[in-house]
Amino acid sequence: MLEKYYIIIPLVAGFIVDAILGDPHWLPHPVRFFGRTISLFERSFNKGKRRKLRGAFVALFLISAVFMLFLFLDILFRPHTILYVVFTSVFVFYGLANRSLITEVLKVEKQLGQNGLDAARKQLSFIVGRDTNSLSENQVRTAALETLAENLSDGVIAPMFYYLVGGIPLMMAYKMANTLDSMIGYKNSRFEQFGYFAAKTDDMLNFIPARLTAFLMALITFSKRGIMFIFRYGNKHSSPNAGYPEAALAGILDCRFGGPNMYHGKLVDKPYIGNNDRCLTKKDILKGCLVNVLTSSVFLLIGVLLLVLRIGTGF
Repeated sequence: MLEKYYIIIPLVAGFIVDAILGDPHWLPHPVRFFGRTISLFERSFNKGKRRKLRGAFVALFLISAVFMLFLFLDILFRPHTILYVVFTSVFVFYGLANRSLITEVLKVEKQLGQNGLDAARKQLSFIVGRDTNSLSENQVRTAALETLAENLSDGVIAPMFYYLVGGIPLMMAYKMANTLDSMIGYKNSRFEQFGYFAAKTDDMLNFIPARLTAFLMALITFSKRGIMFIFRYGNKHSSPNAGYPEAALAGILDCRFGGPNMYHGKLVDKPYIGNNDRCLTKKDILKGCLVNVLTSSVFLLIGVLLLVLRIGTGF
């Protein structure tokens, strides 16, 4: 029986371990290794002419290398059921970032409540790309909720989606692609050319997961407004994907996201998502975190059912 379900067990086990442990800094993590590797390649290749071509080569090489490495390990461990389950469970855990995402958002709210606005701004700066030094209390909560929604897709639903499609090799290849985008996928003088291919690859890989995330968020909360916001505002964001889960959460909370913000000293005027410019509260942060937990848990259940169906039909 174990041999038939050794694809399902790691998904559930990895999800549970992530929910318990999160991302302890004392624990070696492959994504941190990915980041150091990307930095090394960026320093070596992001110079001279043809930077777009160089960046495409680096992104393709690193994503392919990660996929091939984990495919080799997958084949190596697959005949040994217990070892395979342990290996796969560990890397499902590494591939998810749900507990750490919720923890970081709650840290912002805790700082806001206990130590004031400046402390909350500083805490927020660890998880968002925008400049936080002049944000109001409402803007701090808005930014926290936006990143909660966006990273629910990038850091939780998308990795599980790619595990369901192609196991650990595809899940880890996605994590490399997503890490590349987070490090070099910026539209600035340093990365606009070199990171172009990495950004487009991440956009492509997140196209389906972002929309799945958004609709699942709205459906599990029975939010008609969430569904309406997905269709009305999902494609208004500068990102082809981030706007969808953000629109869903804005609809669920009946609030407004988006608007002008400073990024690296430059004003970026993002379209508004929603029209109820109300003050956000601690209750909204807690509700956003609950939506995150429910969405990821329901997607896990859907994934398990799909795998059971696949095993039962021999597909």
